[in-house]
Amino acid sequence: MVNVAMLSFWHVHAPGYAREVQSHPNARITVVWDEDEARGREWAEKLGVPFEPDLEKAVSRDDVDGVVVDAPTRMHTEVILAALRARRHVFTEKVVALTVEEVDRIGRAAAEAGVHFVVSFPFRGQPRFKYAKQAADEGLIGQVTSVRTRMAHNGASDGWLPPHFFDPVACGGGAMIDLGCHPMYLARWIGGKPKKVTARFTRFFDRYEVDDNSVVIIEFESGVLGVVESSFVSTYSPFALEVYGTEGAILVGGPDDGVWVRTRAGQGKIDGWIRPARLPEADPSPLSQWLAAIEEGVPPKISLQDGRDLTELMEAATRSHQEGRPIELPL
Repeated sequence: MVNVAMLSFWHVHAPGYAREVQSHPNARITVVWDEDEARGREWAEKLGVPFEPDLEKAVSRDDVDGVVVDAPTRMHTEVILAALRARRHVFTEKVVALTVEEVDRIGRAAAEAGVHFVVSFPFRGQPRFKYAKQAADEGLIGQVTSVRTRMAHNGASDGWLPPHFFDPVACGGGAMIDLGCHPMYLARWIGGKPKKVTARFTRFFDRYEVDDNSVVIIEFESGVLGVVESSFVSTYSPFALEVYGTEGAILVGGPDDGVWVRTRAGQGKIDGWIRPARLPEADPSPLSQWLAAIEEGVPPKISLQDGRDLTELMEAATRSHQEGRPIELPL
C-alpha cells in the first residue's frame, strides 16, 4: 500500500489526482497539507483524513511514502525540497519549478534521496501523440521540418478560470506557462534538442496581469522549426499538433480530434489523407506510473529530466519576451 500526502489543492487538477489515488487498489491518501489552511481543512474533511498545517511534519509522517504536489508554482521548489529531505517519492504538476537553477537543486536532492520522481505530462502517453512521435521517428513523413502545436481555451474571456490563475507571482506567468506546457513538451519531444527560443506574450484583456494569448518559436539543433501557441481567450479552439516533413505530414486534433496522415515516403505512399489503421496502446497515466514505480519498481516513462527540459524552454520563453530578443540554449 502506497501512503500519499496531498500537498495543496491550489491547482485545478488536484481533485482529479486525489480521486485517482483513492480509486487505486494499492494506494490511499493519509494526510493533507495546504498553504491555505481553510482550503486544506475543507479537503481533508472531504477525504476523511487529517489536516496537517506544518509542511515538514506532513511530509515526515510515518504513514507517508510519497507526495502529490499541487501547490502554487512559485512554491514548488520549497514544497518538493521538503518532501525530498524526508526521502519521500514525488509526483508533481508541471512545471517542476520556474527556473533551471531551481530544478537542478531539486534534481540533486532527488538523487540523494533515491526516490521516484514523476512529472505530470499526460499527453505523452496518449495513443494519438505516441503515433505522431513514432511515425516521425521512423521517417514516415521523411525528414521532419517543422512542428506546430496549439492548446487554448476561453477561461479568461468567458471568466471561468479561477482568479488565482491570473496571479503573476503565484503562477510565474499566464497562458503559456500553464496551458502552454502541454504543447511545449510535445514540441520538445518530437523536435529534439532546442538551440534558440523566441517568444511573444500578449494580454488581450488588460484586466489581467499575465499573458492570455501567446506564441513561442523554437529553433531545434536538427533544423526543425517549432511553433507553440496557447491562449485563455479562444473559443472553439481544438487542440492541434501538426508535424510536417519532406515527404508528408501528420495532423492530430482539429474539429474531429482525429489523427490524419499523408505521405509519399518509400513504400508508405498514401493517396490523400487517411486515418492510421492502428494507434499505439495508451500508457498508464503519469500518476499510475509513479505509483507502479514505488510499489513494483516499474521505471516510469516521464522523468525529472523531462521536467527540466520543459522548465528550460519556459524560462527561455519568459526571458525572450521580457528582453525582446531570442534566447540561446542551453541556459
